[in-house]
Parts: sequence; structure tokens; C-alpha cells
Amino acid sequence: MAGHSKFKNIMHRKGAQDKKRAKLFSRLGKEITVAAKMGGPDPDMNPRLRLAISAARAGNMPNDRIKKAIDVADPANKEAADYEEIRYEGYGPGGVAIIVEVLTDNRNRAVSDVRLVFSKNGGTLGESNSVAFMFDRVGEIVYPESIADEDNMFEAAVEAGAENAGLDEGQHVIHTAPDDLSAVADALSKTFEDPERSELTWRPKTMTELDGDKAVAAMKLVDALEDLDDVQSVSTNMDISDEVAAMLANA
Repeated sequence: MAGHSKFKNIMHRKGAQDKKRAKLFSRLGKEITVAAKMGGPDPDMNPRLRLAISAARAGNMPNDRIKKAIDVADPANKEAADYEEIRYEGYGPGGVAIIVEVLTDNRNRAVSDVRLVFSKNGGTLGESNSVAFMFDRVGEIVYPESIADEDNMFEAAVEAGAENAGLDEGQHVIHTAPDDLSAVADALSKTFEDPERSELTWRPKTMTELDGDKAVAAMKLVDALEDLDDVQSVSTNMDISDEVAAMLANA
């Protein structure tokens, strides 16, 4: 789990940079719109929307943009967009497995862009389920270590219905079954506060260890994928050393 978390931490730091903020808000807004369209505009009655709004607030998305994203889900809204959820899978440098999740209003554009990025950065786009079997779909909730000691967090998480919880890289990382994510996040929010992150993610069953050059090449591919407007998230089973992680984080 450490390698995966390390990768996620690097992505989080990179995502916090000002140059990434506009893309971050766009992705958060798309998820809010899709959630509202699927389950209605009331977050109290729509767990997916409630999680999307929580993620948007954690990303410092302004309230007026959150409201606008919900309003766009109304079919009567002239700005309404019909987004489609698509998952792409493939391999990157060093054989690292990659899952790319997309929300797009143009399937042909999305697959063309994703395929081009893979081919230009030493990767190969695979067929559906070509790498998904190497991951588990889980809910993941993250709190800073300072919020509670490990035992108290574990007890609270299990009582809330989580599958497991533990400290990793200075964070409490709680995992749930996909369908339990919203309920567990809500319960923990009442006990502590809103988490730093609460989302469905792909947790690798096994890791692929990469050396310096391969890690840099794989990260370049991931960066390029995340820069695509249609891409919502990128998950990998990449495992890198502390030294390489520090080098990439400071690049």
C-alpha cells in the first residue's frame, strides 16, 4: 500500500499547484454534474452527489461553482452536457498497469486523445479488463494523522462500517466496500470532521517496482494523461523508492 499511497501523495501535491487548479475544478464540476443528473440535485438524497460536493470543498472549489455544476445537470439548462463515463486500461513504461477514468461528451475524442498519449509516452492502450483484474475497486477516505491516534481512528472506522484503516505516509487511510463509502464518510465526518479526500479508487493487488528512469517515464505518461480535459483520474500499481519519490515531488 505504501507505494500506491506515495504515488497518490505526489499527485495530490502536483494537483495543488496553481497551474492545475482550473483543471481540478473542471473535473470536480463534471463529477458534481453527473452525480446530480443521475441521482437528483439534493445531496441529502444523493450519496454520490454528497461525496462529489465534499471532494469539491476539499479542493477549495468556490460555492458558486459547485451550485453552477449542480444547475447544469438540469435538462432545461442551456449549458447542460451529456457526459459519458468510460474506463480505459493499459500498460506504461516498465510494465506498470494503468487505469484511466474519463467523463466525456465525445467518446471518439476521448479514446483518440488517450491512445495518442499512451503511444507517445512509451505505453500501450489495452482492451477492456486487460489490467482491471490487477486492482480492487474500493472506497478510500483520508484524514491527516493529527486528527486522531491510530487506535481511535481504527475503532471509529470499523464502527462506521469500514473494512480496514491504518496509518500510511502521515495519513489515516480508511478503506470501505464501494457501496459503503458514503455512509462511512458521513459517520466519520460526525465523529471528526470532513476528510481530506473521500472517493472511489482502484487499489492495486500487487505492485510493479520501477527504477529511476522507468519511474520518471511512467510519471511523464501519467502527467500527460491527467492533462487531458476528459480524464477524471489515473490509477497505477507503480511502486517507487523514497529517493525517486522525493525527486519526482520536487521536480
